[in-house]
Amino acid sequence: MDVEGHGHGWERLAPGVSRRRLPGWDATVGLVAGESGALLFDTGSSVREGAELLASARALLGGARVTHIALSHPHFDHVFGTAAFAGAEVYGAAGAAELLAADRAPLYEDAVREGLAAAEAAEAVDLLVAPGHAVSGELAIDLGDGADVLLARVGPGHTAHDLALVVPGSPAVVFCGDLVEESGEPQAGPDAVPARWPAALDRLLALGGPDAVYVPGHGSVVDAAFVRAQRDALAARFGVS
Repeated sequence: MDVEGHGHGWERLAPGVSRRRLPGWDATVGLVAGESGALLFDTGSSVREGAELLASARALLGGARVTHIALSHPHFDHVFGTAAFAGAEVYGAAGAAELLAADRAPLYEDAVREGLAAAEAAEAVDLLVAPGHAVSGELAIDLGDGADVLLARVGPGHTAHDLALVVPGSPAVVFCGDLVEESGEPQAGPDAVPARWPAALDRLLALGGPDAVYVPGHGSVVDAAFVRAQRDALAARFGVS
């Protein structure tokens, strides 16, 4: 399959590769289209937003469905829309599914504290879909006709369960999740692992290389030099090498 031009807020990054910046928290989602499947990277901040993403993705894909979902990390603004994508195979970093199954109250509390309506947060928590496939190292996914993409557990860093998506090509496209942020300083909450964060960015740079397009979890697309500078700033901020 291929994308049907661009609209609905989607930005083309490479052939078959698009991204969209969502309103509210400026979170980014990615979409990769192959001949027999399509992968969505992150799903938005509510079931309602997920349903809107589903509709716009299907329009972009010419009516084809999203077959795979990869969740960058278990924060509400990246996972709450997953329930809208019935039947999709859901991937996350090893340990993310167990975390989401064990205690969903912090997700609800964080979402409401950040401004999501309590009713929408409660609905999303009730319908929350945990990953059915755990990525502990690297995992290639075939979207058809040799269109392999790579999921890599590059963390811990922003959280203990950070997952990146690498789409080979010229240039390669690397979806970074919140390991990289452009529209503000990287956020280190109570579940961050600061001592390991710079090493996670070293891993991202090794996977993508110097010429890749890097897609932050929030903000504009950046290059390797930006990621390297943010890596050095985080190392200085957290007192690690």
